[in-house]
Amino acid sequence: MVYAAEQDTLCYPGTTVLINLAGITDQPTLDEFEFAMYLTRADEPFPHGDLGYAHYRQIHRHLFQDVYDWAGQPRTIRIAKGGNWFCYPEYLQAEMSRVFDRGRIAVLTNTSDTPTFCKLAAELLADINAGHPFRDGNGRTQLTFLALLAATAGRGFDAGKLEPERVMQAMIDSFAGRLDGLTELIKDLTA
Repeated sequence: MVYAAEQDTLCYPGTTVLINLAGITDQPTLDEFEFAMYLTRADEPFPHGDLGYAHYRQIHRHLFQDVYDWAGQPRTIRIAKGGNWFCYPEYLQAEMSRVFDRGRIAVLTNTSDTPTFCKLAAELLADINAGHPFRDGNGRTQLTFLALLAATAGRGFDAGKLEPERVMQAMIDSFAGRLDGLTELIKDLTA
């Protein structure tokens, strides 16, 4: 699904293709390159941190450092997907500070009850998704963050159970406040 955006200085002029370190100017080739670089970096150890917003930005930087020079930096333009506008960039810092509240993360990582963990994790991921802090790579960063969150809480994460259509639908539904699908997805991934 293509993003709607204001005039974007991060794109090659006259296109919606993001300027990238490889100089790729067509979207299908960039998609392939981006995915290959993501898979390479996803196999490496992730940055250590406290699961706060700064740590989240470091995770994005780690995953996309070979593709975009702005990896890990919050977006500066307004974007939408599927007709839904994400948090305006001028409010991102305040919103992400609220979303990544240390107390919220501590409660989540110290919750031993599976249904409670899944519900709280779904609420957190829905809030992160509504913020959509990066110009690209938000979904992959969210799932990587979920894996780290689960590990910190002493839970597993089965990436083999990731079904792209299910993940996308759960995130779309969560944007509308319907968290059941995302909660069930998290339960299946972290069981």
